[in-house]
Amino acid sequence: MTQHHHHDHQAHGDAHAGHDKHAGHSVAMFRDKFWLTLLLAIPTVIWSGMIQHWFDYTAPQFPGSAYLPAVFGTIVYFYGGWPFLRGGYQELSHRLPGMMTLISLAITVAFVYSALVTLGLVDGLDLWWELATLVAIMLLGHWIEMRSISQAQGALQELAKLLPDMAVRLDQAGTTKDVPVTELKRGDLLLIRPGASIPADGVVTEGASAVNESMITGESRPMDKSAGDRVIAGTVNGQGSLRVQVTETGDETALAGIMRLVEQAQSSRSRAQALADRAAFYLTIVAIVSAAITAIVWPLLGEPWSFTMERVVTVLVIACPHALGLAIPLVTAISTTIGARNGLLVRDRRGLEEARLLDTVVFDKTGTLTLGSHRVVDITTAEGFTDNEVLRLAASVQRDAEHPIAQALMTSAGERDIEVPMSQEFKSLPGRGVRAVVEGRRLHVGGPGLLRLLAVEPPQTLRRAAESAAANGQSATYLVEGDQVLGVFAIADAIRPESFDAVKRLHDSGLEIVLLTGDSTAVANAVAKELAINTVFAEVLPEDKVAKIQELQAQGKRVAMVGDGVNDAPALLTADVGIAIGAGTDVAVEAGDVVLVRSDPRDVPSIIELSKATYRKMIQNLWWAAGYNILAIPLAAGVLAPWGILLHPAFGAVLMSLSTIVVALNAQLLRRAM
Repeated sequence: MTQHHHHDHQAHGDAHAGHDKHAGHSVAMFRDKFWLTLLLAIPTVIWSGMIQHWFDYTAPQFPGSAYLPAVFGTIVYFYGGWPFLRGGYQELSHRLPGMMTLISLAITVAFVYSALVTLGLVDGLDLWWELATLVAIMLLGHWIEMRSISQAQGALQELAKLLPDMAVRLDQAGTTKDVPVTELKRGDLLLIRPGASIPADGVVTEGASAVNESMITGESRPMDKSAGDRVIAGTVNGQGSLRVQVTETGDETALAGIMRLVEQAQSSRSRAQALADRAAFYLTIVAIVSAAITAIVWPLLGEPWSFTMERVVTVLVIACPHALGLAIPLVTAISTTIGARNGLLVRDRRGLEEARLLDTVVFDKTGTLTLGSHRVVDITTAEGFTDNEVLRLAASVQRDAEHPIAQALMTSAGERDIEVPMSQEFKSLPGRGVRAVVEGRRLHVGGPGLLRLLAVEPPQTLRRAAESAAANGQSATYLVEGDQVLGVFAIADAIRPESFDAVKRLHDSGLEIVLLTGDSTAVANAVAKELAINTVFAEVLPEDKVAKIQELQAQGKRVAMVGDGVNDAPALLTADVGIAIGAGTDVAVEAGDVVLVRSDPRDVPSIIELSKATYRKMIQNLWWAAGYNILAIPLAAGVLAPWGILLHPAFGAVLMSLSTIVVALNAQLLRRAM
């Protein structure tokens, strides 16, 4: 298995991608070597004995012109061929021959043979022109390959670019000073001007604005920020001006964490990569054996050495498992990039790879399919009252209360854009409810205990609504004025609007969905019924979640667990694929193969779709890369030579480079998947 393709990117995604494969060579180095080699290759071809013989012309002669190809060819071998020779040596010293070994062998065979011919030790026509054109084309192929790899890893560079170079720091006196971001420390006070990038993680101390966080969280709406709210390095401030106190800088910021994840994911080994490496290894062995057979058979058939050497060089060139070497890493790099841009952070490549095989998705209910905070999910009013009017009065009564019911009423009023008036004479009635005076009306809000305390009887429609709320595991809360019940509110942990679409997409893909929760059976069944989920595990203690996942796995199911990554960590680790959802920018979430930045359950089917698209591209690339060689090697060896069909080494190099480019372009098509 060739070792050359797990990329160790530098933190800022620098262009030294494919680091160990190309022995630390950068895009620029391949480019420079290519242009110089091309300049040397042109006179080498013009003055080549074989080319003059073929095209029946005589190149301009001057003293020593006969040795031009040999001199330039030698320079090309050592200067242009150096990355390949060094790479080949490294592969052989690891006992893992691969593409660098093949290129080294090809150019070395051409070099040694041509040198012997030039020195008059062997009778024949030299291959200097083939050596020069071959190295030039190989360098061009590598340059293109390196560029596509470094573009794929551009995710890291793009992320690095999100951080501004300078920040505006405020001192005690309130004066501003422009300082490099690298000088910021915890506790510094920054001024964030409208439209500026936020240079460090921090907390707003003063001001109000909307901040665009899409580049980190994938959340398209700008998020409102005011005193006490957290802001993330690399996000862009809107119209308002903010003062921010720094909490994290440099490597501790959420952005740095995301960059580490992208880097880890792009360099973590995937099974498909292992398969490609194995294929590349075998292909190298096949090529060397084919070259050896070619070297033995043609002389036995009476062909001259120059013909035989040409065949050998062509076999070695054309078999380079270049496209194979690129097939997987490029797809890997692009898929993790696409994921990161969409708020899907892949921590472990294998997680993304396994996602296509899933048949069961287990959702932890609270905070995943539901909002994790209570809302009014249904309102029933007495005759002559509207929903909004009743909600406005109830929210006003509860305005100063702290408990979940009060928050549910206030939040739901806010979502409906209802202006909640101030109340007077607020008083809490422990265990029963609260009372207050709103716009001169004396009102009570509370549960069934309040009705008993006030000895009021709700009308039948309201009583039925309260009973059906209780059956669904929702709490019924009443608004009472005097002896009249004005309305009843069903309050529950509300289902996220996105959950309906997420569950439908998963069902459409043929997956079974399981709801797992510590909540009561009534609550769990109500949520499951609304979302059309068939399987429910309710009243499960946190420590028993793992057992439930194992129970499903014991039935032979491939299970994904979707949870919030903190209290669900053991279950996420037990599942075949752990998906931590709604981690926000807490990319340090320990569990989970995939971390979803947003709390949007629709990202779960997106991960599965990305996994399938990624796998399709990998397999297409492997087939193209390996299949092309199956046809090309016999051609290169000269199987069709008796019919006058011959491949020359330089043309072989062009074909090989083309196969690499096809693979690179096919990988780029993955960008359309999301």
